[in-house]
Amino acid sequence: MKTSIKNLILLSFFLSISFLIGCREERDNIGEVEEPQYSVYLTRVFEYTPAPGQFVNKLPEYAAGDTPASMAAKAEVAIAGGKEGLITLGGYGGYVVVGFDHTIENKSGRADFVVFGNAYNGNSEPGIVMVSVDSNKNGMPDDTWYELAGSEYNNAESIHNYAITYYRPDENKTPVPHSSLSYVTDATYIGWNAGEHGEGFIYKLEFHQQSYYPQWINQPELKFTGTRLPDNVTSTEGIYLLQSYEWGYADNVANNDSRAQLDIDWAVDAAGNKANLTGIDFVKIYTGVNQFNGRIGESSTEVSGVADLHLLQK
Repeated sequence: MKTSIKNLILLSFFLSISFLIGCREERDNIGEVEEPQYSVYLTRVFEYTPAPGQFVNKLPEYAAGDTPASMAAKAEVAIAGGKEGLITLGGYGGYVVVGFDHTIENKSGRADFVVFGNAYNGNSEPGIVMVSVDSNKNGMPDDTWYELAGSEYNNAESIHNYAITYYRPDENKTPVPHSSLSYVTDATYIGWNAGEHGEGFIYKLEFHQQSYYPQWINQPELKFTGTRLPDNVTSTEGIYLLQSYEWGYADNVANNDSRAQLDIDWAVDAAGNKANLTGIDFVKIYTGVNQFNGRIGESSTEVSGVADLHLLQK
């Protein structure tokens, strides 16, 4: 009798333990939330507005009837999701605005994201990178922008609040040849004016004969404002070398160079004060130099993608 009672007590005990374990497992399973699978790469191009340049209307390809929205969509097809296509931003000031399906976190002491371009040694066409936080939570890049203060931010030759205006050309005007450069088919093709910082022309070259002015923008002028970086070109006997800056820019060094990686901690406000951002939702890249490079033509930043380094490294 005592043995039977003892066995019943033990059986009851083990059944109770099993029941409690089962309940706990059930609660744990109910409480489990699968981590969202975010894209490593940019997922959206909000705006694509290049300045005039020799690859404009080609990268991406313009077709009659295209609008700012359809050209942004074409740019998105080219560079979103790690496709590694290529878009041109044209001359100084031309830009693209992109976004992600998540906030890129600012991790202390680490680079946070990278902008891919087509730079290589001796061919640097640096673009300035700006970042923004979706403070109003509407999913649109309409909040404050902060510049990543790269290696040339405090260079005495950098010009902050540089403003330039480009004028739509008459595509049927009589071309004016250059006095010494035979490959320039029109030396007065697209005029530009930067006020006290000078004026000049975007030349048309024999290598590219399409319109250099973005055809989907129905305005007689294009205006851009930002930071102009010092010229980075050197020329020896007609050979032009575009030297890279130390760090902090797009299309400045090869994509696999660690100097291509960007840190959100570099962000500063319009007055140059540290922004102290915990993360970013949008990135804007614009061509940061205004110079002519012989047969290479005008400096124009190219972009082939943007990636979250924290996800990429995983």
